[in-house]
Amino acid sequence: LSLLRIIISFIESVLNTNNMKSFFCLIVALALAAPAFGDVLNRCSLAREMSRLGVPRDQLARWACIAEHESSYRTYVVGPTNYNGSNDYGIFQINDYYWCQPADGRFSYNQCDISCDDLLTNDIEPSVRCAQKVLRMQGFSAWSTWHYCDGRLDSIDDCF
Repeated sequence: LSLLRIIISFIESVLNTNNMKSFFCLIVALALAAPAFGDVLNRCSLAREMSRLGVPRDQLARWACIAEHESSYRTYVVGPTNYNGSNDYGIFQINDYYWCQPADGRFSYNQCDISCDDLLTNDIEPSVRCAQKVLRMQGFSAWSTWHYCDGRLDSIDDCF
């Protein structure tokens, strides 16, 4: 988030000046920073990547549904603060009180033994592994959006 603040500050300074050199620097800065914002996947790209990571095919439609409703398939999302002061991270919105260690050092059970920032990258493997652990320990109902995904889902067969 600090990178985003720097970029916003830079944009504001560019907008307050009419300098072509500053505008060029802005374009370069945005191009360099773009990977830091993470990916936006879609149903099929998520299903294919999760399959590649060994997730059982009969689970892929459910995972795609959860990712759609939790993060709109965005890998970089940090959810708003929950009632207990915790936040949810990444494509599956994994909670920092139980599953990952937040950067600010707040208490966490950190059951996935992972930094929450590792759940915000283009590499979704840490998110997938942690989500699988949540599934093993609590089931799909651990996700508040589960009610959207607990029933008949469209097949993901067209993704392969």
